[in-house]
Amino acid sequence: MSQNTKPLDPSSSPRAMLGAELRYHREKKGMSQGELGQPLFVSGAFIGMLEMGVRRMQPEFAVKFDEIFGTEEYFFRNCEVLKKSKYPDHFAEAAEAEATAVMIKEYAPALIPGLFQTPGYAKAVFYAGLPTATDDTVRERVEARLERSGLLQHPTKPVVWAVLDEAVLRRVVGGPSVMAEALRHIAALVRSRRIIVQVLPFTAGGHPAIEGALKLMAFEDAPKLAYLQGFESGQLVDDPATVIRYELAYDLVGASAMSPEASLALLESVAEDYAHEEQQP
Repeated sequence: MSQNTKPLDPSSSPRAMLGAELRYHREKKGMSQGELGQPLFVSGAFIGMLEMGVRRMQPEFAVKFDEIFGTEEYFFRNCEVLKKSKYPDHFAEAAEAEATAVMIKEYAPALIPGLFQTPGYAKAVFYAGLPTATDDTVRERVEARLERSGLLQHPTKPVVWAVLDEAVLRRVVGGPSVMAEALRHIAALVRSRRIIVQVLPFTAGGHPAIEGALKLMAFEDAPKLAYLQGFESGQLVDDPATVIRYELAYDLVGASAMSPEASLALLESVAEDYAHEEQQP
């Protein structure tokens, strides 16, 4: 695989700074990405993602880099700083990768994707999912989730395409008024042509992604990633063959879903139903 020689911008984030330093020391030592990956039992592509700041450097890798380059504890110390995140451990690296993606595809089986959530909906999700959490903890989680939606402030990047299971629309999270606001928000994003949304109806029956949530991320100069999320857990996948299988699953789900036009009509119709339900005495 060819080396990624795109100029790096160390000022864009602490992770990018550490990646730029990694490339600097690797090239200074005359090593290819594949050669550096061998003693760590990772691919050259993975080293490239570390250098681009797409993947988070883990402490065990940082220790090995310090040994190889003779940088004392430079990489380890900075790696420890990067471990601090506003996101749960199982999602932190995925959130960081999401922020650099040029295309995001997501299948949501039960909840509105975090990028689309309104404050009221996110608050209801966290109070339901963290029944013993303090108000401060919930507020921090909500703020972090809403901060992610800042990605959608750019008019065109990243491209975001989501397939929502019909259960996402029908599961009442936070009450009718919260649901009406949440679905109208998604509809507004669709009507502004900022996102693409399809609804997978109950009548579609079984499908390849029926076992859980799936997020696919593509990058300008790095291999694609897949993120699988479960109960208080998540897995970031970079194996190319596995990512291809997940892409096929997503495409098949999209093929079984309603068209974007019909999906928008259903979103707005269900939102109106919730609004009328809230108005009932």
